[in-house]
Amino acid sequence: MKRVIGIGNALTDMLVNLKSDSVLGRFNLPKGSMSLVDTHLQTEISKSVAGLPYSLSLGGSAGNTIRAMARLGCSVGFIGKVGDDTTGDFFVQALENLAVEPVIFRGRERSGKCVSLISPDGERTMVTHLGAALELCAGEIDPTIFRGYDCLYVEGYLVQNHELIRSAARTAQECGLKVAIDLASFNIVDENRDFLRELVRDYVDIVFANEDEAKTFTGEQEPLNALQAISKMASLAVVKIGIKGALIKQGDEVVHVGIMAAAKRVDTTGAGDFYAAGFMAGLCDRLSLRQCGTIGAITAGKVIEVVGTTFGEEAWQDIFRLVNKVKNEKYLF
Repeated sequence: MKRVIGIGNALTDMLVNLKSDSVLGRFNLPKGSMSLVDTHLQTEISKSVAGLPYSLSLGGSAGNTIRAMARLGCSVGFIGKVGDDTTGDFFVQALENLAVEPVIFRGRERSGKCVSLISPDGERTMVTHLGAALELCAGEIDPTIFRGYDCLYVEGYLVQNHELIRSAARTAQECGLKVAIDLASFNIVDENRDFLRELVRDYVDIVFANEDEAKTFTGEQEPLNALQAISKMASLAVVKIGIKGALIKQGDEVVHVGIMAAAKRVDTTGAGDFYAAGFMAGLCDRLSLRQCGTIGAITAGKVIEVVGTTFGEEAWQDIFRLVNKVKNEKYLF
């Protein structure tokens, strides 16, 4: 596996630092969840946090993963849909600036946005209006898109369109690509469990899930049992278990990899996305499961030290230094 193309919701993130979790209760938002809302409700929530510190950045789960993989030296592309507006122009240009091949369609609606509410403890709760991203359809997924790629990385949040996600996975498989998926948020998994199980069994080779997602997906309450259940559906299963690290299974090999302690837990936005980026980058370099898991832990550990998913060159240089140690097997968890 050398070249990876992702498919997901093309979103711009608005990251808001909360002083308390009161706004979550006011709008009945489960802490740590992702909720799809209409533009009216998203506007109301945005108004309720007006005056609090915020920042803007490129977002979307698969977008985060693919952009991080590009920084890690992988050859990558991204499939998505934005509006015919300045936000959409910004999204495409930003991908090109990061050496990500953009396969971007234009929709009728305005470009999608995700309001990420960051609690004082760093946990994030996402409120998303997909806008034009929702217009991406199965008919636009042409086999020529996958030419030259070895793996399709699928964002679980695309599950709002069963036909799209099934078509993308099936077409990629028919073109000889491996298919990887991140199961997204536990509430999304719960609402689409039967479909996701069918999708994984029929088309998916690599599954990423956190502990709650894995439990919801499999019905198993113990992470190791959930890992085992997922591994019966896909050839490579990764279950992230918070501060305990991650469990990884491929064939008969089971590996437990710890975490990289963050200097300061500021914002968990993108932690799972960056873990997948590090892990997939390791696979592209044909590294061992433990090396892949360690690189995933490094990238995830770095992203939670900042608000959002963008950090400076100094942090990236630190990541590169640690990754090189992993490749030389001098730094493993």
